[in-house]
Amino acid sequence: MAERQEQVARDDVLTRIGQVVMLHHAGDREEARSRLLDLWAEVQEAGDPLHRCTLAHYLADTQDDPADELAWDLRALSAAEELADGPGGFLPSLHLNLAADYVKLDRAEAARSHLRSALRAAGSLADDEYGKGVRAAIRRLELQLGE
Repeated sequence: MAERQEQVARDDVLTRIGQVVMLHHAGDREEARSRLLDLWAEVQEAGDPLHRCTLAHYLADTQDDPADELAWDLRALSAAEELADGPGGFLPSLHLNLAADYVKLDRAEAARSHLRSALRAAGSLADDEYGKGVRAAIRRLELQLGE
């Protein structure tokens, strides 16, 4: 029974994150950032790694300052590495985001390093729309960096 309650609570947080992401995609970046920060305060640094990874990933997307975006993406990667089942399919996207952050900050070598990590991790992606999208984004960034 306790395990079931934990799963429901876990799903509730992910549902709430998803609702805020829809708000962000609808164009309300400020409100989305505010609500995601409220969720972050609720989850805390010691919370479920999946929640922290997901929240940090989406919080990065709501940032105006590239350095803040980088900080949130680093939190997402750190939380992904704590996942019980391993970071798996998260890694290609997380490293791709970090590479893009470093490009924005004019740190080409760091960008290339994370791009290589994204490329290595991309082998774990399925041949579905998500996987194809991540691989296409990796290729675009490779071209941008002259790789």
